[in-house]
Amino acid sequence: MFEQTFKNIDDFLWKEAGCTTELDYTEQTSWLLFLKYLDDLEQERSMEAELVGKSYEFIIDAAHQWSVWAAPKTAEGKPDHDTALVGDDLIDYVNQQLFPYLQGFRERATSPDTIEYKIGEIFSEIKNRFQSGYSLRDALEYIDELRFRSQQEKHELSHLYEAKIKNMGNAGRNGGEYYTPRPLIRAMIQVLKPKIGDRVYDGACGSAGFLCETYDYLRRGDLTTKQLDILQAETFTGKEKKSLAYVIAIMNMILHGIDAPNIIHTNTLSENLSDIQDKQRFDVILANPPFGGKERKEVQQNFPIKTGETAFLFLQHFIKILKVGGRAGVVIKNTFLSNSDNASKALRQELLSSGNLHTILDCPSGTFIGAGVKTVVLFFEKGAPTQKIWYYQLDPGRNMGKTNSLNDEDLREFVEFQSGLVESEKSWLVDVANIDPESFDLSVKNPNKAEEAPLRSPLEIMNEIAALDAESAGILAGIGGML
Repeated sequence: MFEQTFKNIDDFLWKEAGCTTELDYTEQTSWLLFLKYLDDLEQERSMEAELVGKSYEFIIDAAHQWSVWAAPKTAEGKPDHDTALVGDDLIDYVNQQLFPYLQGFRERATSPDTIEYKIGEIFSEIKNRFQSGYSLRDALEYIDELRFRSQQEKHELSHLYEAKIKNMGNAGRNGGEYYTPRPLIRAMIQVLKPKIGDRVYDGACGSAGFLCETYDYLRRGDLTTKQLDILQAETFTGKEKKSLAYVIAIMNMILHGIDAPNIIHTNTLSENLSDIQDKQRFDVILANPPFGGKERKEVQQNFPIKTGETAFLFLQHFIKILKVGGRAGVVIKNTFLSNSDNASKALRQELLSSGNLHTILDCPSGTFIGAGVKTVVLFFEKGAPTQKIWYYQLDPGRNMGKTNSLNDEDLREFVEFQSGLVESEKSWLVDVANIDPESFDLSVKNPNKAEEAPLRSPLEIMNEIAALDAESAGILAGIGGML
């Protein structure tokens, strides 16, 4: 229903000098979508109030409402081209009046968990990249065609928005850090089995894929009004450091059905682990923290195991903020399992002793588009120490890539086998008693596959080259004699 509208908006953005990447396209679409969503939400609340004889106080004042600047209409309900701002007038209004007004909500809001605060935070973190007021006017007219009133409309919009986020990840550069393959997320959720009443957390939420997919999982079936309220207000918490990802996360959760997402714009790693209290802990953690990054010395001081590797700091954070009895699924690069540095060994020991690391999923190369590293997923429960670890080596039987990405069928057997820790050619159990107590090496070593032939030493290779050279010289000399 709305797919062509999204394509038309992208066409206008492609022509814009201020928009050069998929990241720009998604950012600009996001703030336009957000304001249209907000207008639909306010109009719906106003009509509901009117039906019961109450008045409704609009969040956005009359001068800055969508119907005034973005989509003025005639008495017949058609676009009013006579009063609509265009060209430089429209760009000047957006940059000098609209954005400053919306940014001010952050100071005027009563608390950070209100939609007013989210408005102020979003428009303090992004900027209008449209340089042509004519292109912006065309984009606004297409955005105005979108509707957020029904669940079906929101559902379609959420799929289209997810496609934009995926394209952003496929575009390379730093876009990939915002996108975790949804089939992998869904498999992780099926292993952890969150339920209504659980508090779900992602401290490096990116585009909020884990939170959105968990919402969809919990939203299935007939829920009571109380259960729906719990899902809306008490279930999900995300934290995100980067401005664009923060904006995308909020818009993504709104489109999936969360009216005022609890996404906090912060550097999670700046929090001191010793300050975390029981009331701040979570029942379920799902995350794919950034790896390969480096944190400053002052940030490392917040952690008992000192390391500059971002992912290792996040893992310490997740272990600490998880409730006793809580479940976690965390994506991390596979070298974590075998690195010989002191921080890696200490962190593996901590993971085994502070909880039950019951499952390690070994993902194939190409699982993450554009990422040059292999990854694993660690599944653990906080509490009793680990006794046995079940490994599963995912092998889709094909090379992974942009046009041949991971799908739900690829992970079906993993989810099925994991529930019973089934042993097979691709899966096996390791007793912790057999793990080296010095290195705590947890690397993936499938006992059901024959070991690859060891690589030859450089000396052996050089000797073979010399022998082949001598043989070639002999042949050439023979040919020369015949001539």
